[in-house]
Amino acid sequence: MYNFIINNLRWLTAGALLTFLSSFGQTYFISIFSGEIRNTFNLSHGDWGSIYGFGTFASAIVMIWAGGLTDIMRVRKLGPIVLFALATSCLLMAFNPLVILLPLVIFCLRLTGQGMSTHISAVAMSRWFVSNRGKALSVANLGFSIGEALIPILLVSALAYFAWQEIWIIAALITLFAIPILIWLLRQERSPQSIDAEDQSFGMNNRHWTRKQTLIHPLFWFMMPAFIGQSAFNTAFFFLQVHFSEIKGWDHFNLVAMFPVYTGVAITTMILSGVLLDKFGTAKLIPFFQLPMIVAFLLFAYGDTLLMALIGFIFLGITSGANTTLPNAFWAEFFGTKYLGTIKAAAAAAMVLGSAIGPAITGLLLDFDISLNIQYVGISIFFAFSSAFMWIGVSRSKVHLFK
Repeated sequence: MYNFIINNLRWLTAGALLTFLSSFGQTYFISIFSGEIRNTFNLSHGDWGSIYGFGTFASAIVMIWAGGLTDIMRVRKLGPIVLFALATSCLLMAFNPLVILLPLVIFCLRLTGQGMSTHISAVAMSRWFVSNRGKALSVANLGFSIGEALIPILLVSALAYFAWQEIWIIAALITLFAIPILIWLLRQERSPQSIDAEDQSFGMNNRHWTRKQTLIHPLFWFMMPAFIGQSAFNTAFFFLQVHFSEIKGWDHFNLVAMFPVYTGVAITTMILSGVLLDKFGTAKLIPFFQLPMIVAFLLFAYGDTLLMALIGFIFLGITSGANTTLPNAFWAEFFGTKYLGTIKAAAAAAMVLGSAIGPAITGLLLDFDISLNIQYVGISIFFAFSSAFMWIGVSRSKVHLFK
């Protein structure tokens, strides 16, 4: 692992930089400002959840097209464009005076941050590294994990000294400063397209699958509940973190103080899953990676102490860590890498759609007086069913991997 990182440090760092900067379009970052945004624009939980869901849904639609750009553009060209758009999106959030423009701002942040920044990194790692795909994805996703561990605590503390709009300006400046760094890291970019023979990795039946062929294969639809659900309800949990701490009677800072533990577990699981992925493949691992989510949401529903919440974060971190490697490698392993950009764009759009559905549904249910505790029990049941669907789909399809 050490030699792999040293020998490929330049490209792995570029991937990690992209995932770190995606933080500014991720739910855990935006949700920190939920109270300030709702107060500024006089929004209810349902209003804010609907706006967030609409903007995110729109970004999912555009991702279907935009994600395919990774098949025709080099990362060193596409990456800086996306980061510049992300910085502009942060400035839009900082200076936007109108509630009617808020869905557009969310759309821009989600498309450029959660959507394209993570998509570019994941596709690059999956395509550039074949035999070490799991390790590459694990290292690149450390950027996201570091941001998830440090940024919430820094933000909650910074809100005592800065207006929330000023923090968004700082985020824009950080993103702009990172653009020349990314260009420098990728001045000697690895092969950008899987048309090169040495970089090709075939999928089922020893061939490359197009997006159209992938979308009509049953395996795609057996996996969708899990991928959409992971995005939807993990997003919803962090989106409602302020409300969650309120109903439990905890100080918000005490809740976000647990994020580093959650992230530490996620990083450990991410690295471990990357190593196991390279050894065993996704088929043996992916059907079971969401089982800890069942435990996590039951603990969040019934736990009434910070200790119970901490244990819930540990189980949540296990799935979150595996989620950064296994789904990304899954598409390359089962469907090949030649059309990976367009295939993963469809999958990414589905997951972005999930992140739109989650906050919208939970916010709406709160407006109808259905408590988070009841919702979290339902979410646990959902993950039990989604895991069963994954197991069925993978069991039926893995026999074609070696034909």
